[in-house]
Formats: sequence, C-alpha cells, structure tokens
Amino acid sequence: MNDKVILIAGGTGGIGASTARLFAKAGAKIVLAARNREKADDIASEINDSGGEAYAVDLDVSDLSSVENMTKTVIEELGRIDVLVNAFGIGMIKGLADADPEKVRNVLDVNVYGTIIITRAVLHHMMKEKSGKVIMFPGILGKHVMRNSSVYSASKFAVTGFTKALVDETRRHNIGYSLLYLGGVATEFWENPDVDMKVQSDKMLSPEEVAKAVYYAVSQPEPGVLNEMVIQPNSHQMV
Repeated sequence: MNDKVILIAGGTGGIGASTARLFAKAGAKIVLAARNREKADDIASEINDSGGEAYAVDLDVSDLSSVENMTKTVIEELGRIDVLVNAFGIGMIKGLADADPEKVRNVLDVNVYGTIIITRAVLHHMMKEKSGKVIMFPGILGKHVMRNSSVYSASKFAVTGFTKALVDETRRHNIGYSLLYLGGVATEFWENPDVDMKVQSDKMLSPEEVAKAVYYAVSQPEPGVLNEMVIQPNSHQMV
C-alpha cells in the first residue's frame, strides 16, 4: 500500500476511522473526507503522530459542489486517487407509516444521491488513469430485507444495483468494485433515534474486523477483483 492514495468518504465513522488507521499502518496516504471536519482533523492528527500520512478535507456528500471541490483538491494536492471507500450513510429502521417524509428524503439523498455523485466525481479521474478500486457498503440490507427496513433497504439496494451497473459501464477502464454486505457492526449507527431496534453491540462485528475486510478487498493482486463479500455475526445471520 506504499504511497497509494486512499480516499475515505465518511472517514470519521467507526468503519471509516478504523479503515484509515489500518491503511495508514500499511504505508498508504489517507484522505478523510467528512462533514465533521474537527473529528476528521483529530483522526488525521492521530495517524500523523503515529508516523502515518493523513489529511482531512470538508465534504457534504449530498452537495454536488462540495463533492467536486473535494475531489479536485485531493487530486491537485496528492496527484491521484487510487481507492475510494464510500463509508458514509444514514440509517433508518422504522415502519414506513411512522417515518418522517423529510427524514426519508435525507436517507435517500445521502445514501443514494451521495454515493452516485462522489463515485461519479472520482471515476472521472480513475477512468483517465485506467486504474482504481471502489469499495461500497450496501450492508446485508442491500442484499436481504427485514421488518421495518423498507426505506433503508431501498437506499442500499440502490447502491447494489448502481455498483453492478458500473462494472459494465467502466469495464474497459480497469476499475475494480467491491460490495461488502455486512451484518450488524458496533458503530454509532445504532444511536440514531430513527433506528428502532434493540441490539447487543458485544455480539456484533467490530469496525476493526470490517477494516480488515476492506484491506483484503483492496489488496487483491491484479487482475483479480473481490466483487462481493458477506460478513455477519453469528447472532445476526441472514442467508
């Protein structure tokens, strides 16, 4: 991973931060792109103080100008983007009849529109370079559904379909796509009041375990590509 530029959109969340730390230890240059700039700066400082190389940039994934400015800045400053990790998202596990329509719109704006516009911006660069890898997190609810997941599953099934279509669209540009279908992960996701579930975080996957899966996907030697991976805790299996 020496000197590879890893752009982590949503780099302040549990999965994003853990992925940043792991790749930094392997010698990659890390870009933490997030709305919470203060937290991104803290994580970048932690990595730099440990001998790694990390940068923090502002990003609102639902705002096109923010996405384009961020991508332009990263390429101007670091020269390229080798890997895009889309580690952001908003949860909603709530019956549709009880869901606030404005919050529904926000889930779709972030999870679907945000994924589309940031991937589009980075692909412009990767297609020119004829190289790159994109990591997506549709989660297990982007593959299976459960009670009260209608809105969230809609957003995550959209990410799955979007990514699979991109494989054909960019087939001649040597870009690899990985879809990670994760079960419950012990992150701040479950602290959202719109996630109406009782969970036991000690029985979930850890962000560090997920980071290892991301690393495994990215480190596959060419011409191999890890297209899909399902990881779930024993107590949350959906098959």
